[in-house]
Amino acid sequence: MRRPLASTGKIVAAGLALAALPFVARGLAPIPAAERNRRLIGEAFEAWRERRGNIFDLLADDAEWTIAGTSVAAGTYRGREDFLAKVIRPFNARLSKPLTPAVRALYADGDTVVAHWEGEAVADDGLPYRNTYAWFMQIRDGRIVKATAFFDSLEFDAFWERVQPKS
Repeated sequence: MRRPLASTGKIVAAGLALAALPFVARGLAPIPAAERNRRLIGEAFEAWRERRGNIFDLLADDAEWTIAGTSVAAGTYRGREDFLAKVIRPFNARLSKPLTPAVRALYADGDTVVAHWEGEAVADDGLPYRNTYAWFMQIRDGRIVKATAFFDSLEFDAFWERVQPKS
C-alpha cells in the first residue's frame, strides 16, 4: 500500500532526527561540509607554518592547479606531481629559509575554500621574498582536487628570475 506523501515526509524527518541523536546527546551538532573544509585547510596552513607538514599534503594525485595571470609559472598543472615538480620544488630550491604562511582569512562555501594569506621567506641570495596570495580550493573527500591561485606576479617573477634553484 502506498503511503501519502505527507506520511513519507514525516517518516524521513523522524529518520533524520534519529540519525542526529548521537550528536545531540553529546551536545554536538553535525559539522556542515563548508565548515569541515574550512577547518581542514586552516589546520593544513597551521601545520605548514609550524613545519609539521604543508598544504600540498592535501593535494589529490589527480589535482588540477591553475596559477592565474601572466607570471612565469602561470598555467594549469595536471596532477599533484606535475605541480610539485614544475612549481613547488623549484620554488623551494631557491630559498635559504622556507616560506612561512600567515593566513589572513579563510572563507568556505560548500566544497570550496578561499584562503587569503601572506608568505614570507629568505631567498638564496639573502633577500626577502614576500607575497600575498588568494587560493580558491575545491575539496572532495578531504583532498584538494582543483585550485586557482592568485598572487603578485611581479614579485614572484623577480624572485624566480633573480635566484637560480640549487640542485
